[in-house]
Amino acid sequence: MSDDSQKIKIDSKDLQLLALLQQDGRMPVSELAQQVSLSDTPVIRRINKLQQAGYIQGYHARLDAARLDYTICVYALVKLTQNSASAANRFEDHVAGFVQIQECSVITGEYDYLLKIIARDLASYELFVKHSLGSCGDIGAIESTVVLKQTFSRWQVPLD
Repeated sequence: MSDDSQKIKIDSKDLQLLALLQQDGRMPVSELAQQVSLSDTPVIRRINKLQQAGYIQGYHARLDAARLDYTICVYALVKLTQNSASAANRFEDHVAGFVQIQECSVITGEYDYLLKIIARDLASYELFVKHSLGSCGDIGAIESTVVLKQTFSRWQVPLD
């Protein structure tokens, strides 16, 4: 949830709406209303309330990266040269600008960050690491793990 959102009390109808919208964000309001046994107007109000409170962060098309020639997925562990807020901020600002980086997570353990990166091939990943990611002076080490096969990927949040 974003910092400007508010925590609201949600009920079973809200959870049903969230589950349906996770499955199909383009589902017409009339169909949503039928599925949750409400009329259109209350469904619209509930969706607006959930959006304003930050439970719904947006709607998008989920693209197949491989069909768009991004055939390599790499998880990169990154260790910073120093453990400071300023180094972390510089690094996070640096990586936020690269669309190849799908996810950036602060982690515990020997490394500081876990990045999920997509690339067209191993050669383009190598160039990306050496010239784009590696240009951040706060990086002390990068360890890459190439995904050989993804068996599944979820984007839904469990709502039980």
